[in-house]
Order: sequence, then C-alpha cells, then structure tokens
Amino acid sequence: MKRFGLILFLIVVCFAACKKSSDNGNLIKLTPYKIVPPAFYPDMVIPSDNEPCVEKIKLGRMLYYDPQLSNDGRYCAQCHLQQLGFTQTDMYLNVMPVLPHVNLAWYTNYMWDGSQKGSLEDLMFFEVKDFFKADLNKINNIPQYKSLFKSYFGVDKITYKELAYAMAQFTRTMISKNSKYDKYLLGEASLTNDEEEGRKIFFTEKGDCFHCHTNPMLSDNLMHNTGLDSLYNKEADKGHYNVTKNNLDLGKFRTANLHNVALRSYFMHDGRYKSLEEVVEFYNSGMRKVSNLDPIMTKPGKVNGLKLSDQEKYQLIQFLKTFTDNTYISDTSFSAL
Repeated sequence: MKRFGLILFLIVVCFAACKKSSDNGNLIKLTPYKIVPPAFYPDMVIPSDNEPCVEKIKLGRMLYYDPQLSNDGRYCAQCHLQQLGFTQTDMYLNVMPVLPHVNLAWYTNYMWDGSQKGSLEDLMFFEVKDFFKADLNKINNIPQYKSLFKSYFGVDKITYKELAYAMAQFTRTMISKNSKYDKYLLGEASLTNDEEEGRKIFFTEKGDCFHCHTNPMLSDNLMHNTGLDSLYNKEADKGHYNVTKNNLDLGKFRTANLHNVALRSYFMHDGRYKSLEEVVEFYNSGMRKVSNLDPIMTKPGKVNGLKLSDQEKYQLIQFLKTFTDNTYISDTSFSAL
C-alpha cells in the first residue's frame, strides 16, 4: 500500500512538471545578471520573482526608449536624457522637473511629493499604467514584444505587471558610481583645495547639507520642508500634503539625489532655480520661516540661513561638481539599442 502511494505521488509530480513545461514551452534559459552596487551602499533589495537577468534588462531598455509605450508618443528617455544624468532640458519641462533616474533601486519614496512608494516594480507599474497609460492591446499586437514577453515571462498576454517588471529590471541597473567623489571615497582620487573645503562645508554644521543628502547615497529619501515658500498658491507647491492632507506636510518634498547635480539646469520641484549658484544662495539667505520648517533649518545660528561667504559658496559648488559621473552619462549600456 505504501509502495502504491509512493508511485501515485511520483506520477502526480511528474504530470505537474510536464504540464508546467508544456504551459511555458516558449520559455528560454535566461542569463543571470549580477548587479554591483557602489562602494559603501546598503544591500539592494530585489523581489524574488524578478531577479536580474540579461534578457529582461535588455527588454526593459527597449521599453525605456520606445514611443509605443504610450499613445501620444511619450516615453521615459524623452524626459530622462542620459547626457544630463537622466533628467531633462527645458524642452520637456511640463508641470515640474523630473527627478533623475539614478540609483533608484535604493529608494522607497518616489516623485517630488512622495506620492509613489514601494519597490521599483511598484513605481514602474504606476508609470506604465497611470503615467503613460500604456495601451495593452497595442503592446500585445506588436509581434516583437509578444514573442519576447512569451519567452522571458512565459505569458501569452502582456499585462501591466510584465511591462513594469521588465522596466524595473533595466532601471535597477542605472547606477552611478564612478564620479570623482566615488573615487575619493575609495582612495582613488584626491580633491583640490577648494573641493576639500567644500566637502568640509557640506559634511559639517557649517553647511548642514549632509543631514538630508546623506553619505554616500546623497539623499535620505525622506520629505522635508526647507522653507521654499511661506504661501502655497499652487497645488504643486503643497508637496507631500497633497498625498496625506496633513498640514504638517505642507511644502514637504523628497530630498533630491545629488548624483550628477551639476549637469542640471532646473532645481527644486518647480524648476524655480536655474543654477547651483541660485540653489546655494537660497540656502544661504532665501529661506522662508514657516511653522513646519525642518528642524535642521532652525538650529541655533541657522534661522537666517547659512551665512556663507562668497568664497565658501564657491567652494561648496566645486565640491558638488565632484558628483558628476562621466562614465554614467556615456555608458552605452544605458543608451538606446
């Protein structure tokens, strides 16, 4: 009797395995891809059902550059330009500047107002479904995508989930880790005198930048009110309040990632500043005093700004320029196929 039970069990297992093989008959053997994070970064959290592989990364890259992702010709790379650190020029400046696509895999809060949360898969699901409003019928009628998604994901019908998973595969590899500052952290580069003095300003109470732009990720991924406005005349200026409806969140925005910051020409959630000089001057003397101003901005001696000298402002900007990663903005593995 026991022998019969064992035989029956093996038959069931074999049948299930054969059925799975038959159902996913077009699946190919995928090539695992090892993501190497920047030095001193925490471990990257990757969902177990979307482990990186060469083929899916390439598929996500195709989608990133494909106007067919939307019905109006929009696509990711239209606003996220590689030569600018995957952010935009004024040509594509619509409601607000886009946050750069760089090292996103370590974040859980996305968008200026923190309206999207979770994993990269969650973010990309929002992008394809709600932002681009991808037409699934159209995508499913593109033979190349139909074949690739069948081979890589084993699906006969492409859904938002598979689109999001493929795009998460690619954006997870978009890692900047070869700037002068990255090399400095590894002992492979030296800073000039002005850059070193700027570094001291950035990482001490003198400039207080490091509390939000944490080392080495250059963003704490949290929401802060830094005194940009005292009145919130535009809905976009209300920031995280638009998500929570909590008055304590008025004017709070996600800390921007400073990787390749010197390549940008628009700063803050509405692009009000056009240069690093303007941004530094805001923190130096332009802060508005509001009831929910971040405590970092209200420390003794800071209530009226940083009070940096012209030389100190120059040195701080020289240090910010060490975050530029020329490898990242020229790496062909991130460019269009």
